[in-house]
Amino acid sequence: MTQSENAKFLNREIGWLQFNERILAQAEDSRLPLLERVKFLNIFHSNLDEFFMKRVGGLKRQYFAGMSKPSEDGMTPSEQLAEIRDFVTELHQRASEFINGELRSDLQSEKIELVFWKHLDDVERDWAMDFFEREIFPVLTPMAVDQGHPFPLISNLSTSIAVSLQAPGEDELLFARIKVPTFFPSWIELPSEGDGPNRLLSMVDLIFRNLDSLFPRMTVVSKMAFRLVRNIDAATEDEEAEDLLETISEELKLRRFAEVVKLEYGPNPDPWILGFLMRELELQEDDVYEVGAKLEYRDMWSVYGVDRPQLKYDLWNPVVPSPLGDPEKNIFSLIKNGDILVHHPYESFSASVERFISKATVDPKVLAIKMTLYRTGDNSSIVKNLIRAAEQGKQVVCLVEIKARLDEERNIYAAQAMERAGVHVVYGIVGLKTHSKLALVVRREKDGVASYVHVGTGNYNASTAKLYTDLGLLTCDPDITKDVVEVFHYLTGRSLKSRYRKLMVAPVSLKSEFLRLIAKEELNAREGKSAGIFAKMNSLEDSDIIDALYKASQAGAEVRLIVRGFSCLNPGVKGLSENIQVISVIGQFLEHSRVFCFKNGRRSWEEGIVTIGSADWMKRNLNRRVEVVTPISEQSQKQRLIDFLEMLWMDRRLVWDMLPGGTYKQRDPKSEKSPGAHVQLMMQAQLRERHFREGDGRA
Repeated sequence: MTQSENAKFLNREIGWLQFNERILAQAEDSRLPLLERVKFLNIFHSNLDEFFMKRVGGLKRQYFAGMSKPSEDGMTPSEQLAEIRDFVTELHQRASEFINGELRSDLQSEKIELVFWKHLDDVERDWAMDFFEREIFPVLTPMAVDQGHPFPLISNLSTSIAVSLQAPGEDELLFARIKVPTFFPSWIELPSEGDGPNRLLSMVDLIFRNLDSLFPRMTVVSKMAFRLVRNIDAATEDEEAEDLLETISEELKLRRFAEVVKLEYGPNPDPWILGFLMRELELQEDDVYEVGAKLEYRDMWSVYGVDRPQLKYDLWNPVVPSPLGDPEKNIFSLIKNGDILVHHPYESFSASVERFISKATVDPKVLAIKMTLYRTGDNSSIVKNLIRAAEQGKQVVCLVEIKARLDEERNIYAAQAMERAGVHVVYGIVGLKTHSKLALVVRREKDGVASYVHVGTGNYNASTAKLYTDLGLLTCDPDITKDVVEVFHYLTGRSLKSRYRKLMVAPVSLKSEFLRLIAKEELNAREGKSAGIFAKMNSLEDSDIIDALYKASQAGAEVRLIVRGFSCLNPGVKGLSENIQVISVIGQFLEHSRVFCFKNGRRSWEEGIVTIGSADWMKRNLNRRVEVVTPISEQSQKQRLIDFLEMLWMDRRLVWDMLPGGTYKQRDPKSEKSPGAHVQLMMQAQLRERHFREGDGRA
């Protein structure tokens, strides 16, 4: 799928699908450990679900509302939906060919067998029948559809079995639906002994085999597995509701049964059943997708979970950041000695960020703790510590973003638990999402009250901190801490402050500051000074930023962009963006950190302006979210960040180069020589830790 090579703006939706195509390519990459390829296939499928729930649902609303205004790339909603369908159909076909061919063969070679009822021996069949009768049969609920039984409500992302039936002596076809239980894996591992293969049985096929027991005396004429994806782009998302918590809670209930945006089914569907589903769900041809492979293959997390560590990445244990190497030292004294830059997952989240909050919780000198939580994890130690601090009488304020898409329910539970303990919970500013990653600790010391802060690029989530690459700064810089105090006043009160000392804050000043910095590079280039922009982010879409980058590049500034997901900027186009290069890095860890560097007339990147923060260069981040970007001042830390960016930039294993028109080319798809930047960064982290422990001063 290609767009015009000379287009000024590329389509966001196609760009996102191209990103997911790169995820699928990871699954197809035979250089990766086999079960990691299974994991990438799972990620590919879950990404598609999220794309349909978030993006396709919104486009369909525009289409049915009669909106024909094109997006900045020139495509109307109907044109985008048509392009999306073509692209997704190709992706499904490619994934099914990979599953039915290479993947199953490679799994078989490693004695991991995905089997169906016909493949079982007598002992396995006895075990499977016993398992079905004891564990599965009691929880299945066949739902008939007739004059007395309306078509059942089918929840989002649920896999179902549709059955056509005939009563004894009757010709009329009847419909029934069975929901496949979600608390069992899609693939059930069969008992094995010794060195035998790992054999996993399809849950759907096991239910297929036992349909007669669910419909005694009825004739099962045909059967078909199907799956629904529903829209979560709320039509009336009321961010200005008086009780936002109640509004979001109600939306979560409605979302489970919102309009269907995708019906998936496997090969050789039964025409009568498919037609029945389309009529009852009021679907058009464009809403239904034959995915090629059996539906069971779209969820293989239980296959990834097989106990075969030799078929996965080597287990990585994050190192303790060198300045925090002594757990007995007071973390606030260590921060006073100098800013601490941490890089997850190479460096430990628990030994840095969680330690910062946990020590503040028990420190009698701490007066207050304030935090923003966008996506928190289950059983979060940070939430527990905030509760504990409140119970000890400290002033604790937590801004919980309950509009964080797909994490609303978890965030509501956390907010309510904290409120019960006396934490002052705030739900943010009307009309804005709070996406900034901030923690503030206020402490009474000999010289008076002192503040310490953490400004990060990632969520306060211990689980994702092991999988996502993120950066964080621990500092007591008085300008930064005063700025953070005032950001919290902005979040919890009615502060209208428009200028900050060092921080750049959206929606107040961040976009204008970025535009000013880019324009300065354009001016420097025109005046013959050193000029360049080196930025890393998840997505790039804001048209004003893109226009400014084009102008800077046309003036002669070098523009390097590391954009993991989609870029609406079109690089390498003669007369438009010849001096702009865009790469995407896909590998063991999810690249999530945001770094923005500007040469500012200096000879090298590290001598210029280096910043980190929570924002991507997207309209929503710059205009409709509260985001914070902080400068990095210590020269050694600026150098470390530039070295990190350069390592990604020069990588040959993980990099995809973006070409004019928006297509991507894997830089070296066959290279076995380089381990890739992620492995190199792990090795560097271990080396820094070893130097620190050996005391040679090179930490």
